Amino acid sequence: MTTHDTTRTAPTVLLAGLPVPAGRAAGVAATVLVTLLVRQIGRFAGADYLIDDPVQPVVIGAGTTALVTLVLALLGWGLLAALERLTRHGFRIWVVIAVAVLALSMVPIFFIDATPATMTALYVVHLAVAVLIPLLRRRATLR
Repeated sequence: MTTHDTTRTAPTVLLAGLPVPAGRAAGVAATVLVTLLVRQIGRFAGADYLIDDPVQPVVIGAGTTALVTLVLALLGWGLLAALERLTRHGFRIWVVIAVAVLALSMVPIFFIDATPATMTALYVVHLAVAVLIPLLRRRATLR
């Protein structure tokens, strides 16, 4: 009697047709682009992104928005990669952390001196970063 090995080696995991690292890099890039798009829509809606600071007024420009989004998205990806190596539930743990960080990032907006349009636009820009969560999800491997 012969036995057949029914286990299969999992192929390279794909995300939107790309290997996981490339798919996740594309997810980071898409997050930056979505954030910039949402920021621009806020400009059209009347947000000036000017924060009145007692020392000096601060304007949150598109470059700052892109850079901060990129750095935080890359840090998030790095944390996710580490969690996936350390635990079976890395993505679930990361989602909880990402949602908590997102919620906490909105708290300072309550305390800034800015127009209502700018404050609203900043909330929406922060929410736009959440697009990163599904874009970094790894597709299930074959078992």
